[in-house]
Amino acid sequence: MRYIALLCTFMLLLSCDKDPAADTAPGPDQIIRLSDSEIKGLDPQKISDLSSLRVAADQFEGLTRLDASGQAEPGLAKHWQIAPDGLTWTFALRDDLKFSDRTSFDAALFPALLDRLRASETAAPATALFANILAVHATGKNSVTISLASPDPSLPALLAHPAMAAIPLHRIRETGDQWTSDRPMIASGPYRLSEWKLNDHARLVRNPAWHDGKAPTAAIIWKPMEDSLAALRLFLSGGADIAADYPASRHQWLKDNHPATAHSVPYLGSYYFAFNTRSPPFDDRRVRTALSMAVERAWIADKVIGGGNIPAWGLLPPGLTGSKPARPIWADWPREKRLQKARALLAQAGYGPDNPLRFEIRFNSSAEHRRASVALAAMWKPLGVEASLFNSEAALHFAALRRHEFALARSGWIADLPTPENFLLVHQQANGAGNYSGYASAAYDRILAQAIAEPDPQQRQKLMREAEAQLIADMPILPLYYYVTRSLVAKRIAGWEDNISNVHPSRTLRIRR
Repeated sequence: MRYIALLCTFMLLLSCDKDPAADTAPGPDQIIRLSDSEIKGLDPQKISDLSSLRVAADQFEGLTRLDASGQAEPGLAKHWQIAPDGLTWTFALRDDLKFSDRTSFDAALFPALLDRLRASETAAPATALFANILAVHATGKNSVTISLASPDPSLPALLAHPAMAAIPLHRIRETGDQWTSDRPMIASGPYRLSEWKLNDHARLVRNPAWHDGKAPTAAIIWKPMEDSLAALRLFLSGGADIAADYPASRHQWLKDNHPATAHSVPYLGSYYFAFNTRSPPFDDRRVRTALSMAVERAWIADKVIGGGNIPAWGLLPPGLTGSKPARPIWADWPREKRLQKARALLAQAGYGPDNPLRFEIRFNSSAEHRRASVALAAMWKPLGVEASLFNSEAALHFAALRRHEFALARSGWIADLPTPENFLLVHQQANGAGNYSGYASAAYDRILAQAIAEPDPQQRQKLMREAEAQLIADMPILPLYYYVTRSLVAKRIAGWEDNISNVHPSRTLRIRR
């Protein structure tokens, strides 16, 4: 009898050990997605990290949403109209909207969402993104009007952010912050969270009340995987359908051996070094330009950093204001011609063999940043430039940048939204301490102000390009490359579209049959 009991216990343990693994493996009705970190929170208005935002976007929908290509499309609103001055937008809601618990909602929800977002007790990290919104009004049960301080053609993309998605305020009024403990969570989008095991997985299942009907895949499993090499191994072994990243060092190997599954795509990010233009030697544009001319960007992007990054001479990644990123006229000159011009510019500024240019390159701790800094110092030696290196951990590094305690420092920008102004506004005088270089150009600020106030999208883009051209001419920053995203997608997954925003909603993905 004791033997039988032990055998039964053993068999039970075996089944308990086997089932969870099988339950979070790719299957005919579920997609396994690997994120690069654990979820930090479940309330869409209280999160800012990418992993949490991706899970929130699967569960909560706003007036608009993003499609497979990263473009804004109608969400809870079926269409919208824009006033000629670009300052008033009117959204017509779909009929009979309901949360997943079957509670109905209408236009009155949306002003309340903005009020909660801006309430001090919410402490929403995305509040600043919505600063251009003056007011949200319910104009009838099925119409929402949004008033803006200045025209913003990217408003539909902004409203797709989970921070302004429909969340169950009726449940929040009952339970406060405990509403995120409900299983399943009450959702407005295609999926709802049914299970969350910390540091293991989050399971999303179909929302039966979603206005678009049944989501294409029954379940989405999000697994945190901070080690991108471990994620690569799990993916290649068949344990996952999608990985959010893979090591840059494996990029060429994947291109050679798994070209159909490895995706390397331009991203909304620019990597650059900031000159401190407030004091010598970098208060002189000739010095900044000379150093920029001597940099071999393609070599840094390909050989020093690797991973498919794209050489950059400007700030705006390709795709924001045109298919071809901006570049100065000298970008295509032979190296010797560029070095000759750079020496002449340094001589005009008073630097040469008798007075060599000396300064410190500051960077935060990272093998990538160190390699880039070493490469820059080496490329400037033919000009007689003596550049030393100083490294510190990230918090100290960026504190020094805000205090202006540097000569040349590693920086960069990853945008919140796919808009040129999200990059360009960083470098205006009004940005204060966040304008690390201290760039102060009345011409740049004037062009940018004109662009922000321009309601016509084409004219607005033209002005944005002019602002970037002014920035490149003044060279307060030293652009090196544009970031790329690296993803792995199994052949059995359909619906994936590469895009600059790296947006891939689970509702747009399907399992090939």
